[in-house]
Amino acid sequence: MAIETIHRPGALKQTNKTHKHGKHASKRELERVAKGKVNLKTLTRRPNRQQSRDERRQQANQLRKNKRQEAIALKRAIGGALTAPFLTCVLPLNDMIDPNSAMAILEGCDPEATVMKVSDRVRYMNVPRFRQRFSFVIPETGHGRELNVLDALKVCDSVILLLTAVAGETDEVIDKAGAKVLNMALTQGLPTPMVCLMDMESINPKKRAQVKTNIQKAVSTVLPDEKVMQLDKLTDALNLLRRIGGQKRKVTHNRCNRSHMLGERVEYVPSAPEPGQSERPTGTLKVTGFVRGVPLSVNKLVHIPGLGEFQLESVAFPTDPYRMRKLEDGEMSSEEQKPPLVADPDQQTSLQRENVPDAMDAEQTWPTEDEIAASRAENQKKLIKRVPKGMSDYQASWIPDIEEQDEDDDDDDDDDDDEQYMSCESDTESKVGDKDGETDDDGQQFDEISVSEEISADRYDKEMDLEEERSTLAKIQAAKVDEIFPDEIDTPADRPARERFIKYRGLESFRTSAWDVKENLPFDYARIYQFQNFDHTKRRILREAQQKEGDDVVMPGWYARLHVKNVPQDLWDAFTSAGNGERLIVYGMLPHEQQMSVMNVCLKRTQNSTIPIQSKERLIVQCGYRRFIVNPIYSQHTNGDKHKYERFFRPGMAVVATFFAPIQFPPAPILCFRENPDTSLSMVASGSLLACNPDRVVLKRVVLSGHPYKINRKSATIRYMFFNPDDVAYFKPCKLRTKLGRVGHIRESLGTHGHMKCVFDAQLKSHDTVLLYLYKRVFPKWTYEDCVVSCRDGEGEGGESSASSVVPKGERSVTFNAKVEMMQE
Repeated sequence: MAIETIHRPGALKQTNKTHKHGKHASKRELERVAKGKVNLKTLTRRPNRQQSRDERRQQANQLRKNKRQEAIALKRAIGGALTAPFLTCVLPLNDMIDPNSAMAILEGCDPEATVMKVSDRVRYMNVPRFRQRFSFVIPETGHGRELNVLDALKVCDSVILLLTAVAGETDEVIDKAGAKVLNMALTQGLPTPMVCLMDMESINPKKRAQVKTNIQKAVSTVLPDEKVMQLDKLTDALNLLRRIGGQKRKVTHNRCNRSHMLGERVEYVPSAPEPGQSERPTGTLKVTGFVRGVPLSVNKLVHIPGLGEFQLESVAFPTDPYRMRKLEDGEMSSEEQKPPLVADPDQQTSLQRENVPDAMDAEQTWPTEDEIAASRAENQKKLIKRVPKGMSDYQASWIPDIEEQDEDDDDDDDDDDDEQYMSCESDTESKVGDKDGETDDDGQQFDEISVSEEISADRYDKEMDLEEERSTLAKIQAAKVDEIFPDEIDTPADRPARERFIKYRGLESFRTSAWDVKENLPFDYARIYQFQNFDHTKRRILREAQQKEGDDVVMPGWYARLHVKNVPQDLWDAFTSAGNGERLIVYGMLPHEQQMSVMNVCLKRTQNSTIPIQSKERLIVQCGYRRFIVNPIYSQHTNGDKHKYERFFRPGMAVVATFFAPIQFPPAPILCFRENPDTSLSMVASGSLLACNPDRVVLKRVVLSGHPYKINRKSATIRYMFFNPDDVAYFKPCKLRTKLGRVGHIRESLGTHGHMKCVFDAQLKSHDTVLLYLYKRVFPKWTYEDCVVSCRDGEGEGGESSASSVVPKGERSVTFNAKVEMMQE
C-alpha cells in the first residue's frame, strides 16, 4: 500500500510577480484605502510638502504684508509728533565750510517751522508741513577732535556731509582732516549719509557743471551710492529735510541692540557727606534727553563714555519741551504725566566686574605611595646636583627648586625668546644705529652749513626723536627677520635645551593633535567669567532686549531724565574741565556686559599704517561703545581648535587679537589706535568682535634648526641643533621636518657634542635644513585700563588724533589742553 505524504511548502517558496494590468492607484483610491489614517512621517513632513498654487500665493501675500508693516513701523518709530525726533549729525569735510551757515539755511526753509536752540551744538526743529521733528548735532571738528566726531556718530540716525564748491575747483575736495574723519567713521559704521554741496552760486555758471562732476567723482570713490545734493537755496533745504524724514535708514546693530541717550541737559548734584565718611565724595548726575534704541530698564547698568559704569537711582519723565504745538486737527497735544520709576535694590544689577577666586578651591588629589616615593627620589636627585659642597641636608632642604618658579620662568622664557630671536640682529642693529647716528650727524652738519637760517629745518630737528627712530628701525628689522626665518631661534650653547624649553612640547600634527584647554591655566583666569554657550546666550539676550516689557522700563521715544547715582565728584570735575559736558552720551548695558572675560577680535591693518606692531604692545582699543587700553596678543585667524601665535602684526595681515576686557556682545566694530611720541593718536587697525571665549588656544612656536653633516641614503648625521647627548635623548620622541619637505625622527646620539643620527623618508639635500617644532600655550596679560575721561584737543602731526596722555587714577596731567584720568582695574 502506498503511504500518503503531505507536502509542506518551505520558507523559500517561489512567489511570482503579479500581472501588470496598466492601472495605477489614484490619490482618491489611496485615501479610500487609508480611511483617514495619516502616516507619522507624512504628518511631520507637512511643512515641507508641495503647496498648491493658492497656498503659495497666500503665503507670498502674507510675507509681503509683514515686511511692509515692519518697514512702516520702523519709519514711524522716530520723527513723529509723539516719538523721538530724527537725530542728524552735521559734519563738514573741509575746513573752509562753516556748519552754522548750513544750519541757517535749514532753519529758514519753512516759515511755519519752530526752531529751538538748546546749545551751540544741539538744535531742535519742528516742521508742521511734514508733521515731523528734527534734531541736529554739530560735533567739534578739527585737528585732534576726531574722537568727538566718532562719539556723536555712534548715536545719530543720519549724517549730513558738507562740501564746498570752492574746493571743487582744486584737487582737494575733501581735505586731509576730513578724509581721516570719514575713514574712521566708515570703519566704525557710518549712519545714513547725505552729501550736500554748498557755495555753488559763487562759481562761474559756465563752470558749475564741470565742478559738480568733479566733486561727484571724488565722492563716488568713498561713497559710490550717494548722489551730491545742492544746499544753497531754501528749496534745497526743504528737499533735504524731506529726504531726512522719508529715506530708508541704515540699521546699525551695535546701536539698535542697546538703549542710548544723547544728553542735552546735564546737572550734577553733590550728595550730602555722611558723618565719619572717609571715601571720596559722590553725587547724582541728572541727564535729560530722548531714549532711543530698545527699552531701558531702571534696574540695569548704564555706561557713560569717559566716566564709567554706574547704577540708576530713578527715572523721571518731565514734559517734552520740543513736542509738536499743533496736531492734524489743530488741538494742543496732551500727554499723560508718567509716574517716575525707582530702582529696586533687590533686582538691581551689581557693579561687580571680576570674580573673587577662592585660593583653597583647587584640585587636591592625594598621591599614591608609588608617586610619593618617585617624587622623593626625583627631589633627591635634583638636590644632589644643585646643592653646593659643604652644605648640610637640613640647609639644602630650604633651597627652592628653580623649576618650580612658573611665573618667573614664563617671563624669562619670553625674554629669552626675544633675546634669542633678536640675537642674530643685535650686532647689526648696533652697527646700523651707530652708522645712522653718524649719518644723522653728517646730515645735520650739512643742514647747518647750507640752510642754517631756515626756521622749518630747526623745528624739524627739535621735533625729531632719535631714540624713537632707532627703536622703530629695530622693530622693522626684527619683523623682517621673523618674516624670513619664522619662529627660528638659536639653541643656547651654555644652557641645556631641555631646561631652556622645558615648558614646550612637540606635536605630531598641529591640526589634529589634542590639547587640553583647561590645562595649566593662569590665576587671572579665575577672575573672569565664561559662558557655557556664548552664541545661544547672545541670541537670547538680544531677543529679550527687543521684547522687554514691564513697569520698570522706559520705552524708546520717551523724554526722560536719568538719575545716575554714586558718580565721584572729582571724576566729574575732571570730565567737565576737559569740556566734555556738552556731548555726554548714556548707553544702557545688556546683562553680563560689566563682567570681565577674554575677548577675541579680528583685526586688519589700515592702509596708511606701515610700522609693524609687536605682540603685547600697548594699544588704545575702541570696542563698540567702550574705549580702553590693553596689550593684546595676536594669533592666526583659522578654523582649527589651535591657533599659532604671531610675534608681529605686519601690514596687510588679518589676525585675531586676544585680551582681557569686559564682555560685549557682537556685532561691534573695533578701532585700534597707537599713541605717538607727540601724544597724538593714529589708527593702525580695524575689525570686528568675534566672541568672548577663554578656551581659545594660542600656541607659541619655536623652531630649532640643524644642518646635515653626513648624508646617507635614508639617514643623515645632524649637528648644531643640540650640544649635548642628554638633550638629544630628551627630544628624541619629537618629529623632524626639513625645509624641503622631508619627514623623519631621531635615531640615536653620536658622540658627546650633540651630533645625532636621524632617519628620513628620503635622501636629504646638502643645502637642506632640519627643523624641530616645539609649542607652548601663551595667555594674555591682565593689563586692562578703562579710559574714564575721554581724550580731547591734541596737537599731533600728520592728521593724527589727539592722544590721551593716560595716567593711572590719582594722578593728573595736562598735555596739549587734554586732561585725562585713567582708572586701572
